[in-house]
Amino acid sequence: MGTAEENEVIRLTNAERAKGGCGPVKHDPQLRAAAFGHSDDMAKNNYFDHASRDGRSFTDRIKAAGFTGGSAWAENIAFGQPSPAAVVQAWMNSSGHRANIMNCRFNLIGVGAAKNSQGRIYWTQDFAAR
Repeated sequence: MGTAEENEVIRLTNAERAKGGCGPVKHDPQLRAAAFGHSDDMAKNNYFDHASRDGRSFTDRIKAAGFTGGSAWAENIAFGQPSPAAVVQAWMNSSGHRANIMNCRFNLIGVGAAKNSQGRIYWTQDFAAR
């Protein structure tokens, strides 16, 4: 499982999904590893992008974490929100991020939160359908 903050993001994400008639997403350890790895890399290397500095995409990172199968994937990233509630609200206020959260095809999730040297949080959600 993830940290308490990461697990709260999953709980809040599922609460939003329920409002829209979607089933819950379940924690997946490989998706969590991919999500945390990306948040940690962004925090340590001071960048904010879906593409890693080495050119990998989020699907590359998910596969590298050992996730197999699956028919659809998506990633949400955010930076600077101080709490799980704040980051989920920010994502829900953004049409593209909201669409990922509200995609009923997705049934698995991994959330990674990592702080930079100033204590600001980088957030990543990786979704998959399997």
